[in-house]
This record gives sequence, C-alpha cells and structure tokens, in this order.
Amino acid sequence: MSPSAASCTGSRTPATSSGRGPEWLRPAVGGILLGLLLLVVPQMYGVGYPVLENAVNGHYLVGFLVVLLLAKMLATSLTIGIGGSGGVFAPSLFVGAMLGAAFGEAVSAVAPGSAGPVGAYALIGMGAVFAGAARAPITAVVILFELTGEYSIILPLMTAIVLATGLSHAISADTVYTRKLLRRGVDLGRRPEVVAQGGSPQVRDAMQPLPSPVLDTAALVEVARALAAEPHGILPVVGQDGGFLGVITAGGVFEALADGRHDHEAVGLLTQIPTTVRVDDPLGFAGEQLARASVAAVPVLDSQDQVVGWLDERSLLLARTANA
Repeated sequence: MSPSAASCTGSRTPATSSGRGPEWLRPAVGGILLGLLLLVVPQMYGVGYPVLENAVNGHYLVGFLVVLLLAKMLATSLTIGIGGSGGVFAPSLFVGAMLGAAFGEAVSAVAPGSAGPVGAYALIGMGAVFAGAARAPITAVVILFELTGEYSIILPLMTAIVLATGLSHAISADTVYTRKLLRRGVDLGRRPEVVAQGGSPQVRDAMQPLPSPVLDTAALVEVARALAAEPHGILPVVGQDGGFLGVITAGGVFEALADGRHDHEAVGLLTQIPTTVRVDDPLGFAGEQLARASVAAVPVLDSQDQVVGWLDERSLLLARTANA
C-alpha cells in the first residue's frame, strides 16, 4: 500500500515515540487495522490506478468518492504509522482525483449547465494535492501534462496548483519530505553558519602555499612545462603588476597546443576566471565552493583580493581530520 502525504503541521521539534506504545506492537496493530479496512473498502488494495481512472471517467457517485478519499487517507496514515513506505506521488494523485471528482459531481448536480467534465476537476485536484504535499508547483504542472496530455486545462490547473502551494506554506513550514527528515533530526530550514564561530577551522588553516604564478604574456609552450610539473594541472595567472587575473589549466593548454599553431600564443588568451574562496571563510563553505568548481584546486584571496594561497581537496581533508 503506497503512502501519501502525511500531515506536515505541528512544531519543528523532532518527533519521538513516547506515548505510542512499544515499537514492536505498532506494525501488528496497524497491519490488522489496515487489513480490516481492505475488507471493507477493497478498492484500497494496491496503488489504486484502476480506481483513479474510474473516478476520472466519472463512474462513481459523490458519496462513494468521499468514502474512497477518506479510506485512502486512513490507509496511508496506517501504512506510514507502522513504518511502511511507498512514496508520495501516487497516493497524492489518488486523493486529489477523488476530491476533484467529488467536487465536479457536486457542481454538476447543483448547476448542470455551468459545470465542466468531471475528469477535468479530477485532474486539477490531482495536481493541487500533489503540489500542496510536495510543494513543487512546476513539477506538478509538468507531470500532469505528461500523464494526461490535456493542455486545455492549463489555466485552472496552474491556478489550483499555485493556491495549493500557497496554502501549504501558510499551514506548515515543512513539506511531506522535509517533515520526515526533521523527525530524524535533519532541519533543512536552518540557515548554515556562513561565518566561522569560536575557533572553527577556516580556509587559512587548510590552504597550501601558492604555486609559482605565470605571466599573462608568457607563451603557452613555456607554461606547458610548468603545468606538467604541477600535481593539480592548474596555475594562477598574474598581470605585469602582479595582480591576480585567473587560472590556466593543463587541459586548456593541451587543446590549444594540439594543432601546433598556438605554441607561442599568450597565456592571457586561455585564462579562466575560477571559483575563489577567502582566507576567513569556514572550511564547510570552502568545501562547497570546491565541489562546485570544475578544477582540482581553487585560489585563496585575502581582504585585498590578492591571491595568497591554494586550496585543494587533499588539504581540505587534512584540515578536517586535524580538527576532528
């Protein structure tokens, strides 16, 4: 049984198991209750796509749609409560289809001339519930288009998805996904410390001496020899005044020299503007910057924007282990 979106309301304190009884007893009791529910409403067995399709095609009355809606929510809660896991996508589509189809049937009964097809209401409900649970409006729009190919309902679908996402934000600070992480002690909403606190390791504690820079006017064939001896295959480039201009990589020089016509071209033509870090940046932030960079090492700048050191993964790891 696939679980759907669990309730995301409540405090942002990780949940505990106090007051819920023994952990070993919960699967047994929940499984029995879930089995009894399946006996009463056998449509809850499995993912429920055939039932969902019947609802979209208008084969159910309003009362039965409400029963299916409540039963799916109960079955999902029981599944999650006993430790089961089957995703959020399919259950949220099921709940949304039942809710939308029930609304469409009700509108058709009250105002037959002004109501649209029941299937249109069901599709809009599917997108709205999924967007509210996962808080991913663009994903909801794209997925519904991919599943149905119905571009005629784009405006009401997008309106419902935006409203559902906004309501979800107003009700809870968490989504169904982040709530699971919060219960495990992982709070994605907490802002990371950008500035090092109280003796936390900084980039200056990990950076290595700066390798000999090359002038932007140097010939590529000369720089190639220096890069061949550099373990990271990257060197800083400076101007005539010693100011830092960027870096040059072994890969870039190799491609330029491959045709044999650029041996005496100036290094400045291949200089790249790299990702940089500063001496007072925390190691955590520097590690993120290094991971995003497309080179093996990044230059370290001081407060005057002068390059004073070099940071690579090895030096970062050594500093981490030394302060562990």
